[in-house]
Amino acid sequence: MGKLAAFGTILEFEDSPIANVQSIGASLSLDTEDVTTHDQATAWEETVGTILRSGEVSLDIVYDPGETTHAALITAMEDKTLSAFDLKFTDGTMWEFNAYVIGFEPTAPVEGALTASVTLKIDGEPILDSSYSI
Repeated sequence: MGKLAAFGTILEFEDSPIANVQSIGASLSLDTEDVTTHDQATAWEETVGTILRSGEVSLDIVYDPGETTHAALITAMEDKTLSAFDLKFTDGTMWEFNAYVIGFEPTAPVEGALTASVTLKIDGEPILDSSYSI
């Protein structure tokens, strides 16, 4: 598989692309449990996988308080609404997931743009690597 440019990646919130996104990050993880015993052949730690953690999605936006999708993210957080998101990659694959908006942190530096960092908490099992039409 070839390498892909990230430019053009889209994060949709309730079927609408979130405007002015500069970067997107996501984390999924697997918990492990130590099952090392005294009678095993070596002294190396042994583990088993337990719970898959749905993790979080973070995004940095150039914040526009009048932009519909930006206002909707804040409203979803205030209303504690579980919302649908699609993270569309440039190769035509996407992650589909439901999430809560758990953080919205605007920043207004004297010599810079008005921006915000947004954090989503994925709820349940995401659908990874489904496809969409480019």
